[in-house]
Amino acid sequence: MLAVLLSTMVPSLAAAADIEAPTVEVVGLSPIKGLEQPRDEVPAHVQSLGTRVLRENRLQPLPELLGSRISGINVNEIQGNPYQADVNFRGFSASPLLGTPQGISVYQDGVRINEPFGDTVNWDLVPRAAVSSIDLIPGSNPLFGLNTLGGALSIRTKDGFANPGAALMAGGGSFGRRELEAEYGAKRGDLALFAAGSTFREDGWRDFSPSRVAQSFLKLSQQRGPLEWDLAYTHADTDLVGNGLLPESMLQARRQGIFTKPDNTRHRLHLLSLGASYWLDDKARLTGTLYHRSNRVRTLNGDANDAFEGDAALDGSAGANGGLGFNTDTAASNRTATEQRGWGGALQWSRIDDNNHVAFGLTADFGSSTFQQTTELGIFDSQRGVTSSGAGELANNRLNGKSRSWGLFATDTYKPWADLAITTSLRLNQTRVTTQDELRAAAPNLDGDHLYTKLNPAFGATWTLAPGFSLFANAAQGNRAPSPIELGCADRANPCSLPNAMQADPFLDQVVTQTFEAGARGKTGRLRWNATLFRADNRDDILFVGTSTSQGYFTNFGRTRREGIELGAAAEIGALSLRADYGYVKASYQSAACLLAANNSTRGQTAACTAGGQDDEILVQAGNRIPGIPLHSLKLGADWHASTDWTLSADLVAYSSQYLRGNENNAHQPGATADLLGGGPRNFLGAGTAPGYAVLNLATRVKLDSRWQLSARINNLLDRRYATAGALAENPFNAAGVFQTNSDDWTRESFYAPGAPRSIFIAVNLSLD
Repeated sequence: MLAVLLSTMVPSLAAAADIEAPTVEVVGLSPIKGLEQPRDEVPAHVQSLGTRVLRENRLQPLPELLGSRISGINVNEIQGNPYQADVNFRGFSASPLLGTPQGISVYQDGVRINEPFGDTVNWDLVPRAAVSSIDLIPGSNPLFGLNTLGGALSIRTKDGFANPGAALMAGGGSFGRRELEAEYGAKRGDLALFAAGSTFREDGWRDFSPSRVAQSFLKLSQQRGPLEWDLAYTHADTDLVGNGLLPESMLQARRQGIFTKPDNTRHRLHLLSLGASYWLDDKARLTGTLYHRSNRVRTLNGDANDAFEGDAALDGSAGANGGLGFNTDTAASNRTATEQRGWGGALQWSRIDDNNHVAFGLTADFGSSTFQQTTELGIFDSQRGVTSSGAGELANNRLNGKSRSWGLFATDTYKPWADLAITTSLRLNQTRVTTQDELRAAAPNLDGDHLYTKLNPAFGATWTLAPGFSLFANAAQGNRAPSPIELGCADRANPCSLPNAMQADPFLDQVVTQTFEAGARGKTGRLRWNATLFRADNRDDILFVGTSTSQGYFTNFGRTRREGIELGAAAEIGALSLRADYGYVKASYQSAACLLAANNSTRGQTAACTAGGQDDEILVQAGNRIPGIPLHSLKLGADWHASTDWTLSADLVAYSSQYLRGNENNAHQPGATADLLGGGPRNFLGAGTAPGYAVLNLATRVKLDSRWQLSARINNLLDRRYATAGALAENPFNAAGVFQTNSDDWTRESFYAPGAPRSIFIAVNLSLD
């Protein structure tokens, strides 16, 4: 055990037991403990959610809470499920969906929880009831390792020392939601125990979308003199339905409707981690982490059969059945089974002197994945569910993927005088990604062996001009190596039904991001404020290019940029607490390229993108905005403490319009157009953008006595109809929802991710301290 090893390396120092923690607020600048820095000396605008905020807003799932409380974040409800949202920060994503470019690393108690297979983040596997704090560290901080392109989320869990007593929460509300949470903490001498569990069930606000989430967490801790350690176990068993985007024509007819079904994802997680630290003397500290993580994933997706269009034996447009086509093999059930395992550790030495804080360390992370995918053809029933043809499942892919990542890092914060802190960091990353095709032994197959190495620096400084007023700036670089799913689905000629199919893997370059951030922050009395400018330049961004509603491929894109400004203020005026945050994020392409976009009205209209005889590409030019990222965001919040036992809260989130995926050139327009090769005219529906929107929410908390508390929340008070994201795609169904067996009758539409209607949730909390 790591704790035992640390305790035996250096004799126990009695003096270390009397070390007192600093009274100033500190922020962890690396995933593991031991590199905490006073917040005012961090050369970046770090945002945090503490225990109180998490407790008072426990009716909100984590993605929703992050979207309402942290500046620079917008949430895309692509799947229409509260646990399957894309969380975007400054134009970078942490998403559960394969095909979304991932750019945020996420850690739980120092353990990276981005999945090995695709760097995705599954919010249903984070133990919400056990979370004590969340820090969002912006920029390409190299200390957080791979995938830290736009930022890092560091999640810390509770322990029995800081959270003694027991508590229960029972809640429910709209959409058939029922949830229950329980936690218990106790300490005896130098040992402490914390346990938490929760269940969540919901019918969902859209048709055929029930979900279930069960989570449990256990942590055993010891604080004995210079030695501290935590042994934690997380388990999650979830069953989620996320019905995805809906064509505009169906959305107008029935907002709760779905496109096709089912769209089911099931997870079973086991995570065991050990974190330990040992004070070598009154200034030097050794910290380490070991972990093992396994996640079993099963998916079932009912889709239109992408091979139907153009099939002369089935499709009426190709002459079948006298132009009427056949209602045969129109649908497909795509199933996957994925086993993901990750293990590794980190070791860090740090020393704090009067004017210097230095640390060195190494990390090792290993991942293995086994992936199987099958397709079973069928037809659609009256509710657009897939009914099997009885022909059985066809095995499409069977893949083993492995990743091995090593990191060496060093950082130093030096204070030449009391008002100036200079931070320098350096990290060397080396990642090897291998894939082995278990279904096809001979080329072309999925076999691959790729090595990626990068040295990433960072430099920053903070300058305190006056008490409560400081300036800061930093420049940093981060990288992300392609994951097995991206390497296995990088061939345009063989698009994939994500997360369900892969083809022979062309080499993908690693993504490299260079960020710059500068700003000011201050505190005067009960007023706090901040202002930040930022820019992030990406080389070889990995994008997913859609070829249909369910297929596409990964490719590198030359250069992209995210730049903008964040302004924030918070004040307390008597019994009133106010907060306001404004964000401007311009995410744009900085290179010209031809991208596949068959449902964009400008397809095939430039000479550069038709030179090879293709008519389904668009020209993306430098300056075009990246889809899915609103230019402006505004977040307002107010808490009125009507009495010591009663609080009323209101919050508003507002976003400007955004372009839909497939409209990367920002030029799509509704109407009929032809291409340069004589194809068409083709008819295109929808504007290619999602309009801006604003949503107002209300909440209240009433303390009934020393133990009981009642809380309630109303989301979307004004019942606004809005969409958080979308894509240009093809709709094979008519107005009655019946599959059209002549693909000439299919419509090219804007598909949207509709936001949830007005809802109310109520909870009762019992505290047994």
